[in-house]
Amino acid sequence: MTLRPTLRPARLGALALLCALVAPASAQDASAQGADGVRAAVAQLFDGMRAADTTAIRAVLHPEARLFTATGGVEALMPTGIDSFLAAVADAPVTFDERVGEVEVRTDGALATAWMPYRFYAGDRFSHCGVNAVQLAYADSPGGAGWRIVQVIDTRRTEGCE
Repeated sequence: MTLRPTLRPARLGALALLCALVAPASAQDASAQGADGVRAAVAQLFDGMRAADTTAIRAVLHPEARLFTATGGVEALMPTGIDSFLAAVADAPVTFDERVGEVEVRTDGALATAWMPYRFYAGDRFSHCGVNAVQLAYADSPGGAGWRIVQVIDTRRTEGCE
C-alpha cells in the first residue's frame, strides 16, 4: 500500500505563508522587542529589589511565576512563593542588591530565556554569588504588552565567585 501526501508542495507553501500572515500579534511584538525587551524586564526585577519597590517587581512577574533556588539535585530545589519574596524585599532591613553580569538572551517568538551570573549584596556586605536562569513569555496584558517573568531559578554559593 502506498501512502500519498494529501497536500502537494505548492499547497504546503501556501499554507505556510497563510500561517505566517496570521501569526499572533504578540509574537510579532515580542520579536520586535527581542533581547533588549528581555534585558529590560530582568533589569526591572533587580532595580525593583534594590529600591524595595514591590509594585515594579510584581508588574514584571507573571501572576503564576515560580521562584526556585537550586542547592543540589532536583529533590533539593527550594521554592519561594511570590508573596513571600515580595514581603522579604519590602521588609528587608538592608538593600537587596543583586548585581548581574552579562545577560545572555535567547528568544523564539513569545518565549525567552535569560542567563546571567550574579553577586548578591545585603546592604554593602557580600552574601553569595551564582547564576540566574530566567524564563519569560511575551504577554498582551491589561497593564500593557511586554515580557513577563514566568520562572526564576538560581544557584547560590559563597566560594568561586569572580
